[in-house]
Amino acid sequence: MDASARWLNDYLDPPCTAEEQAAILTAHAFPVEHMAPVDAGGGLRDMKIAVEVTSNRGDCLSHVGLAREIAAGSGRTFRPPAPTNRAMGPKASSFIRVVNHEKIRCPIYTARIIRGVSVKPSPQWLAQRLRAIGQIPRNNIVDATNFVLFELGQPTHVFDLAKIKGGEINIRLARARERFLPIGEGEKEIELTPDDLVIADAKDAVAIGGVKGGALSAVTNSTRDILIESATFAPVTVRNSSRRHRIESASAYRFERGVHPGFVDGAAERLVQIILDIAGGELCEGRVADGAPIAAERQVPMRLQRCRGILGIDLPAARMTEVLSRLGLHPVASADKIICTIPPERLDIEREIDLIEEVSRLNGYDDLPVAETISIRVAAPQAVVQAKRALADALSGMGYVEAVTHSLISESAAEPFVAAGKESLRVADDRTRAEPVLRTSIISSLLRVRRLNEDQGVADLGLFEIASTFVKCSGDIHERQRLGLLRDVMDPVLGLRPLRGALEGLAGVLAGDSSLLRVSPCGNIPWLEHGAQASISIRGRDLGWIGIIDGSVRGRFGVETRVAAAEIDLEPLLAGYPPLREVEALPAFPPIERDISAILDEQTSWEKVRKHIESLRLDLLESIDFMGTYRGKQIGEGKKSLTLRLRFRARERTLTHDEVDPQVDAAMRSLEKDLGASIRK
Repeated sequence: MDASARWLNDYLDPPCTAEEQAAILTAHAFPVEHMAPVDAGGGLRDMKIAVEVTSNRGDCLSHVGLAREIAAGSGRTFRPPAPTNRAMGPKASSFIRVVNHEKIRCPIYTARIIRGVSVKPSPQWLAQRLRAIGQIPRNNIVDATNFVLFELGQPTHVFDLAKIKGGEINIRLARARERFLPIGEGEKEIELTPDDLVIADAKDAVAIGGVKGGALSAVTNSTRDILIESATFAPVTVRNSSRRHRIESASAYRFERGVHPGFVDGAAERLVQIILDIAGGELCEGRVADGAPIAAERQVPMRLQRCRGILGIDLPAARMTEVLSRLGLHPVASADKIICTIPPERLDIEREIDLIEEVSRLNGYDDLPVAETISIRVAAPQAVVQAKRALADALSGMGYVEAVTHSLISESAAEPFVAAGKESLRVADDRTRAEPVLRTSIISSLLRVRRLNEDQGVADLGLFEIASTFVKCSGDIHERQRLGLLRDVMDPVLGLRPLRGALEGLAGVLAGDSSLLRVSPCGNIPWLEHGAQASISIRGRDLGWIGIIDGSVRGRFGVETRVAAAEIDLEPLLAGYPPLREVEALPAFPPIERDISAILDEQTSWEKVRKHIESLRLDLLESIDFMGTYRGKQIGEGKKSLTLRLRFRARERTLTHDEVDPQVDAAMRSLEKDLGASIRK
């Protein structure tokens, strides 16, 4: 906020130097960033003060707001403007009608009419005040609205009444593709959307609510009758329209930080007073308004002992009351608490702690005790944090490199990884125009990393990243923390086995048992090669997918290396960490292992074979392990030779081959009968 030292002194008694103003503001949480002398015109020298104002103190984006703080911090008398106007003309409602169709987006809209104004250059005092803060004077009507904006922090606008078609003002949403020409030199016509709130006459939009007035209804030298708008608009509505159309204005800046409906009439009366003084004219009786009822002023209590306990000082109740009174909070003290009536401009005060902060700020931060030492207790490591560290350590030990990438990607990178029935999310921000999409898959980011390393000649690379993905489904937005893995396929025969082995290793680390992981072939994932994709689950819960990235998808990212990828939800794995493990004695007797090679149809999966053997419940069977797959002319087209290993063991004695042979024979006969296998001898 750029402020004029002379302008601030208009509301202070006695006045103070610019240096004093800066010191007082800085001491009370409004740091002055810099000061510079300025020529305000007419031989008047002033000092421009740049004040840092936090986003919750929109009331101090004004000279009156800053002057109130200076007065409260220095004991000076605060003298705000107190306009008084006398209406001499007919009723304003005979000239204009206001219909507010959007009372949530525009809580209150008011219109006043002044007839017979004279548009001309501003008087010297007004031009000097505006020049002192870097504004360029235009004419007395426009300058009056700017003066009130920077004096009170309430944006207002003035329309040429003769240009308002149909004698009515409608606060409504814009029509699709409705055109609008903003006021200002060099402005171009823009296309509005149904999300924009507009101020319209009977035919066209004449302003974007809270953002910018329109050129077609602007005040010119020929204007004689004016309509004065004073209103307030929802911060999010203003912010969205301002960013959507890339229109910045001092009004939008203030509405985005909040302007209370109860503040609207006072600003309108002040503007009317100034216009009547410098432009003449006749004020019509009354105001024409439409909106929601204005809420009553809030009352917020503060317990005396609570305040003392938070601040750590035994502050007298009289001192607390004095401080709050100087801020205009109307404190009423009782034996154990103070109740404050919060004025409309103080949107930041809602709770007891807010009042305690005000007491601390005005009493002086230097009075707060500072402990020489503090004691802390180190909290136990969180299980989720430990699980992520264990996951990263395990993958690093397997040769994977962790990547850290941005969650925003380009539309081209996002498109292949949007599943059917789901949508990607876009960020409406000019800074993200090149990469506006929140990624639906971590793999899109890892493919980009792989390409960069491929350009550097890096081979046999494994990458992983733990990050969030975002997707919209049936109108709901889902954000999930997932693990993405990417691995070069170095051996076509091994295919997905190295990547699957990494996932099984993680299941062992995080869930306590690698055998819990289930990989089931599927064919419905469009970004993976057909016949080289599967779903991943654990304890019956779907986690994600694994497969080889389709060549067309790799081509989008410029990756020539054939790569396998997997992506899983981490929550089910992290939730159970650390896993409970059962401790068993090491076997005291050796096992007997038998390999079976079965020629099967190509579409018969290992998972199906494993489950089938398990269903036989073979006596003394300890484990079933996949050993490999062979394809070739000897096997035949559409066939494969799958080799599995059966391990048998007895806990209390050494097995004999005679005990195992019947079990192996039963397994081979069942494979031949139920799965159509041919057993290779």
